[in-house]
Amino acid sequence: MPRTARKKSESGIYHIIMRGINRQTIFEDEEDCAQFLEVLQRYKEKSGYEVYAYCLMGNHVHLLMKIGIEPLEQVMRRLCGSYVYWYNNKYQRVGNLFQDRFKSEPVEDDQYFQIVQRYIHQNPVKEGLGKRVDEYKWSSFHEYIDQENIVNVKFLLEMMRDEKQK
Repeated sequence: MPRTARKKSESGIYHIIMRGINRQTIFEDEEDCAQFLEVLQRYKEKSGYEVYAYCLMGNHVHLLMKIGIEPLEQVMRRLCGSYVYWYNNKYQRVGNLFQDRFKSEPVEDDQYFQIVQRYIHQNPVKEGLGKRVDEYKWSSFHEYIDQENIVNVKFLLEMMRDEKQK
């Protein structure tokens, strides 16, 4: 049975979820998380995407991003391929790390964007990894509070400012 076609976003913004194969852990330690974020940062300029939120959980990843120069599939091939190559080398393993293809959901309006962004940051609390979102280290929440690094924080802040002015 053929796969259903991926829904294309008019805005170019997607909520992306990548899960470990058989729900296995894809981030064994802090070095793994740091490496994934380094890969995310490294391909930002080359692929031309914007990251608005991320959360690295033990066996899955949430990303809220806008595609730029390259199509979504190529961006994800770069990100996943680079991380899996590094991970397999580190753990002396071969084969797939991520389950099936990544999931992507188009984000077409400001209200839904804010819902998804909040959901991503609250995911560790929902999973019992802390009582507050600021207790979890591997989420972009800290970039909104402390210092912007990978995430385009201004996008959400301008969106909220524009809503307030309406």
